[in-house]
Amino acid sequence: MGDKSKTKEELLDEVARLRSRIAAFESTESGNPALSEKDKARNYLDVAGVMFIVVDADERVSLINKKGCEILRYGESEIIGKNWFEFIPERMREDVRGIFKKLMTGEVEPVEYFENPVLTKDGDEKIIAWHNTLLRDDDGRITATLSSGEDITKRREMEETLSAARRKMEAEALRAEKLESLGVLAGGIAHEFNNLLTAILGNVSLSKMYSKPGYEAFDMLLEIEKASIRAKGLTQQLLAFSKGDAPVKKTVSISVLLRDSINLSLNVPNIRCELSIPDDLPPVVADGGQITQAVGSLLTNAQQSMPGGGVISVTGENVTMGKESALPLEQGRYVMITVKDAGTGIPAEHIQKIFDPFFTTKEGAGGLGLTSAYSIVKKHGGYIAVESEPVAGSTFRIYLPASGERLPAEEDSGSFSAAGKGRVLVMDDEELVRIVADRMLVQCGYEAEAAEDGGSAIELYRKAKEAGKPFDVVIIDIVVRSGMGGKEMMEKLLELDPDANAIVSSGYSDAPLMAEYGKYGFKGTLPKPYETAELSRVLREVIKGKRSGGQ
Repeated sequence: MGDKSKTKEELLDEVARLRSRIAAFESTESGNPALSEKDKARNYLDVAGVMFIVVDADERVSLINKKGCEILRYGESEIIGKNWFEFIPERMREDVRGIFKKLMTGEVEPVEYFENPVLTKDGDEKIIAWHNTLLRDDDGRITATLSSGEDITKRREMEETLSAARRKMEAEALRAEKLESLGVLAGGIAHEFNNLLTAILGNVSLSKMYSKPGYEAFDMLLEIEKASIRAKGLTQQLLAFSKGDAPVKKTVSISVLLRDSINLSLNVPNIRCELSIPDDLPPVVADGGQITQAVGSLLTNAQQSMPGGGVISVTGENVTMGKESALPLEQGRYVMITVKDAGTGIPAEHIQKIFDPFFTTKEGAGGLGLTSAYSIVKKHGGYIAVESEPVAGSTFRIYLPASGERLPAEEDSGSFSAAGKGRVLVMDDEELVRIVADRMLVQCGYEAEAAEDGGSAIELYRKAKEAGKPFDVVIIDIVVRSGMGGKEMMEKLLELDPDANAIVSSGYSDAPLMAEYGKYGFKGTLPKPYETAELSRVLREVIKGKRSGGQ
């Protein structure tokens, strides 16, 4: 119940409208002397499109019009003489009675606006907006109230629906704001961290070539490599929802990604995974590393929810979204990935928070896995949903747009070849990266030079071209601490040599440069951290012209 006083002008307008309708009705009755004044008055009120009701000082209904009976769904004889407050829900009865008493004693001005629910014969509730007029006897004493009531139930329901939608949108906006703020911090940290990991992984991959399996030193290098890969996964989680880490997409097999996710994420003996994938599951256009990470986060969450062990079910399925779909997805074909566990489940009060940064109920958990999964899926034009009940386990569903393209021919991306030939220029502001990149390039069979910023690199490229010993490929870091950065360098490089072969390499960069490198003239990407085999593969592809660049 609230206050919303109408102005004097608005009240006069309302009276004028009612009088005009009464006048029109009266003109049709003027020739009927059999009608009493009381009948005429009732007929006048029945013309109105709102409820009119007279409640006497003893709280009894003495008059109600046709519209009032329609709203309450009672016949007139079932209302007249009844205590009006029997038609008010019990929870509001005393409040409404209190207002009535104040009207009858003159404590409340009758022009004030009130809202309250009324009970219909069927037990439904209708929200009525009231305007009141006081009826007096010849001595001026207040004897009753004449109230006009408008049924605003549908309006209030619509307002509540819009309010709920607005709250949901505000919650999504707040979540997005949290992710963006965290992303700015994550990007800066990850860039520096990935430079260090490039140096570590690069030197480990080189050191393994000088050792042999079975030796203690080789085993130690493997442990360093495993730890570095886990650290790489952490930076990927941070970058997954940083504003600059857009997915670098290509047509990939969901079947392969699911198997990779299971192999990388499930490492507890008492956890078993059941994988079910139909033969006709279509590929998706996605960043394979990011999707593997997102599914891996769900698998880790499922594993942590079953400390006593159990079975995790992972399935892939073809689904089609139509106009009637309740999910916030465009119409079309999707691949639905379902991860179902039989764990402790998620309490209802936590469901809306599980994708928030750092929210966790598990001891020792970091609270970033589900956040990164949410962000990754959203950046791929998909949606992630969750259903859960305490003790009954949880079911996560990832929806990704299906691709109509065929999968490219498989390539051996993990093999290393030292058969490279050519000259490579590396521009990177981190000395550790320049040193390890030089070592890896030499090991791969290339001649290498390095520069710490774009200006120095352009000068080296110019001199080499003029001397008749041009560089075959330039590896360009995007973000540098000082001097010319990678984007500006690429523009200068293409002015100097429109046929230049360049690879963009960064641990963190503006999204378009890594995700749509072809638009900026690059021929390939080399995300940090990388090791010798990855460097060798990308160089071979670019030099042989296998990549056309871009999306």
